[in-house]
Amino acid sequence: MKLEKEKIFKTLNPNKVWIPVLLGVSIVAFLFYQDDSVTLENLSLIFEAEILPVALAFFVLFARDVGYVYRIRMITGKRLTWKSSIYVIILWEFASAVTPSVVGGTAVAVFILMKEGLKLGKALAYTMITAIFDNMYFVVMAPIVYLIASGHIFPQNSMIETQLGRSLPTLFIVSYSLIAVYTFVMAFAVLVNPRWFRWILLKITSIKFLRRWRQGAYEQGSEIMMASKELRGRDFTYWLKISLSTIFIWTARYAMLNCVIEAFSNQSFFEHIVIFARHVVIWITMLVSPTPGSSGTAEFIFTQFFKEDLGSVTFITNIFWRLMTYYPYLFLGALVLPRWIARVFKKKKK
Repeated sequence: MKLEKEKIFKTLNPNKVWIPVLLGVSIVAFLFYQDDSVTLENLSLIFEAEILPVALAFFVLFARDVGYVYRIRMITGKRLTWKSSIYVIILWEFASAVTPSVVGGTAVAVFILMKEGLKLGKALAYTMITAIFDNMYFVVMAPIVYLIASGHIFPQNSMIETQLGRSLPTLFIVSYSLIAVYTFVMAFAVLVNPRWFRWILLKITSIKFLRRWRQGAYEQGSEIMMASKELRGRDFTYWLKISLSTIFIWTARYAMLNCVIEAFSNQSFFEHIVIFARHVVIWITMLVSPTPGSSGTAEFIFTQFFKEDLGSVTFITNIFWRLMTYYPYLFLGALVLPRWIARVFKKKKK
């Protein structure tokens, strides 16, 4: 993995926050203009939100972030201090927010961990295992919620039929399949047999028209072997802590939407299960979005999934959801980045 400092800082550029902001605002404006049922009165509904669910939404969001900090510290075997762990999570979230979801911020995450004092092999290992466990949550949870909310997970409304051509289930299946295949391949490569994985990559790139990628395949295979070596010999407690913290983090992340919707519209227990299930599906489709942090894509898909059930509060719920889960990490990352740069380079100089 070529960690070119110039390219990394081009990604971690505070000025890049305006790209996803403009995309998100443009889509929201389009939805506002297109839907005659959305008026300025809908925006005033934010002042009618119930306090308890809103407070619970903020609490769940905070708990999720604490879970992220705890998990990265456990993954690194407590090599990171609590302060370093907080910096890593904020900047990792920022990198994810300013890069397309389909691309991700792996190289940036490795760079951040290395600047916090970890060697390349360890940084690679911890970044890869984080991605594997995050994706594994989707792979396991998606079929569960699909079965529980079967028949309700994909809403049937005219907007979906005309604009997406009944393609939401197809988009979900394609996204899920890509994530599942990638996750199992990476899990096998990192945790089971990295040498065999590299051998396969080299065999594939020995084909004449694929030889131009042979060097990259060799480097990728070597990185997998390096990461696997760092994770070898971990005990059961190590993996249990990572597994439980991952379940907590992502369950909290999805449950936050339940709190937001409850603040504007009373829902039954089964309706909350459907909301949770749809959020999982939305997130999986967002993972293949070409826009930075799925900006625009998330707002559009949210409307398609919830308009039929939420009616007049769909628009304000959509805005509130993104304001809580996406935009804070853009601006928080932009504020923290200069201080982190001064901190890590001053530490290196010393």
